[in-house]
Amino acid sequence: MVNYKAFLYFCGMAKQEDIFKNVISHAKEYGFIFPSSEIYDGLSAVYDYGQNGAELKKNIREYWWKSMVQMHDNIVGLDASILMHPTTWKASGHVDAFNDPLIDNKDSKKRYRADVLIEDYAEKINQKAQKEIEKARIRFGEFFNEEEFKSTNPRVVEYLARHKQILERMAKSLETENLEDVKALIEELEIADPETGSRNWTEVRQFNLMFGTKLGASAEGAMDLYLRPETAQGIFVNFLNVQKSGRMKVPFGIAQTGKAFRNEIVARQFIFRMREFEQMEMQFFVRPGEEMQYYEYWKTTRLKWHLSLGLGENNYRFHDHEKLAHYANAAADIEFNFPFGFKELEGIHSRTDFDLKAHEQFSGRKLQYFDSELNENYTPYVVETSVGLDRMFLAVFSTALKEETLEDGSTRTVLKLPSVLAPIKAAVLPLIKRDGLPEMAQRILADLRWDFNVTYDEKDAVGRRYRRQDALGTPFCITVDHQTLEDGTVTLRHRDSMLQDRVKVEELRKLINDEVSVSTWLKKAMA
Repeated sequence: MVNYKAFLYFCGMAKQEDIFKNVISHAKEYGFIFPSSEIYDGLSAVYDYGQNGAELKKNIREYWWKSMVQMHDNIVGLDASILMHPTTWKASGHVDAFNDPLIDNKDSKKRYRADVLIEDYAEKINQKAQKEIEKARIRFGEFFNEEEFKSTNPRVVEYLARHKQILERMAKSLETENLEDVKALIEELEIADPETGSRNWTEVRQFNLMFGTKLGASAEGAMDLYLRPETAQGIFVNFLNVQKSGRMKVPFGIAQTGKAFRNEIVARQFIFRMREFEQMEMQFFVRPGEEMQYYEYWKTTRLKWHLSLGLGENNYRFHDHEKLAHYANAAADIEFNFPFGFKELEGIHSRTDFDLKAHEQFSGRKLQYFDSELNENYTPYVVETSVGLDRMFLAVFSTALKEETLEDGSTRTVLKLPSVLAPIKAAVLPLIKRDGLPEMAQRILADLRWDFNVTYDEKDAVGRRYRRQDALGTPFCITVDHQTLEDGTVTLRHRDSMLQDRVKVEELRKLINDEVSVSTWLKKAMA
């Protein structure tokens, strides 16, 4: 007898896998992301951003930077070096505690993060609860009370309690470094190798994630260094430099973007988890005792920023940490619904005064702030917001990629990127390659280029050129035809609706700017 629930579940999984494969394929075909060193068979979990990917990544970075630095009076930017004195990482705890719990399957020879296996299992239980809640929401409509339903429906209560129990036990075991219990939990839950179904596991062991390197002219006298595993420590060691030179008053923040490096043994899921990646972080320094009010403020503010891009409110959720890092007294993730499920996109952490005090201890230098209003010195507490730029790229790209069936039965592949982030804002297309149309199109292109990243395309029929720009995510196509030479108007085609307007050439700049300007989009986040 066919188990239809299992059949539908595996169909859904297969569909999600196909979507993810399409994302990876499209990213390569249209110049967004390439495997690194591909002519030498590539390098695992390392990727290069192509001509369009570099533009999209830059636009995401600038959208974050403008919202975080330019739009706040009390937040400034920093660009700290990748190489730092090795004692930095001893003080931060990375040398001793920057580990992942790994487990191998003896049959498949595959290696996994033990905590991720458990979290994925727990998330399946949580999804069962969410399905019951959604069914009830549809059944009861406007009279539905979600909180009451979650606390009274026996099946939902059981699912949520089980989900919480599993995560709390894992968190406690990891916190006390009881790796035997982590393995015992995997065995009790009968968690299998995702690829083979085997439950033949090794012991769980810790693996340090930092990349080591050398600094010096000779091997004998070289100093052992690390490639930074995060960008935050560059902010902490420069706390006083920035505060004094900028005459900053608490509360204030320091933001930076930049590369970080982690020797991920279980790097997978395309650019979601890589060995070389980019972070966008902000450390916000506050008075001790006020950290929780700013923690809640930044949770709300950062979610608004994400929602301003229009990727769908239902694609985001908060996940409070069961296991806190050694430096934190509160932590939450903004999770995003990637093609492989909800995963961390951004972390908001209350880091207490751990970092500044640790660097004080190891450096022997005072890293305190004199508060003139309180007339006292203290070590500020820190609230951190940290989002992975590569993960942000994947969230935007995978959500934007659509296969649409049109009214005539044909299909089109369209990348519905938020126009503020689109690599190319407009494509200028002469209808044909003669009669002075290419020359007119080039003049329009040259004029718009001062303000926007625009492109020119005259190859193939205009319909095929439209499809090519749809696949690249270009918000506008500007078609120059014979009427343009007569009355100075062009056809402006909109990517998402495919509607076409006849507009004057001199109106193009304003029409495009109204749609793609950062200020227009960021005002949604600040409303």
